[in-house]
Amino acid sequence: MMKKLLLHACCGPCATYSHRVFEEAGWNVTVYFFNPNIYPEYEFVKRYVELKRYCGKSGLPLVFDFENVELTPGQCSACYGSRLKKTAAFAKENGFEAFSTTLLISPYQDHELIKKTGENVSDEMSVDFVYDDLRTGYRESRIISREHGLYMQKYCGCENSFRQMNERSKKNERLATTA
Repeated sequence: MMKKLLLHACCGPCATYSHRVFEEAGWNVTVYFFNPNIYPEYEFVKRYVELKRYCGKSGLPLVFDFENVELTPGQCSACYGSRLKKTAAFAKENGFEAFSTTLLISPYQDHELIKKTGENVSDEMSVDFVYDDLRTGYRESRIISREHGLYMQKYCGCENSFRQMNERSKKNERLATTA
């Protein structure tokens, strides 16, 4: 009998490659969407809808968990902690042997901080955290996402990264008009 893994997912594109790696490693994967950090609200909805569509096409069970949590913009450690702790709690309460996160596929995330946070949450909640450096599959996840027509966002999701993305966009526009 396969062990059950609860895979926290921030979006469809990050789930594409990630769930396959865990399934190939022998896990029975359920995807878990808990992302109170995503800003603005339309972005939150868009990411959830796309993940739901991908999971439906792929036959992946999906759990949606919404809670309005106050997070300070720019505080990655609090954001990782909030999401991983909630994932671990759900995993423990629902008979999962372990949990992980699709955040591990992103070359833009702080892997050491995610790993440390996951291990600390694992110790606190008494449910295993499965760390796998999935960054080697980032490019493949983008290819799979295009094949499925998934929306691919251009920022982490939090308000701080949203503002940074807009600032970069405005700077690029200014550069383009002066060239």
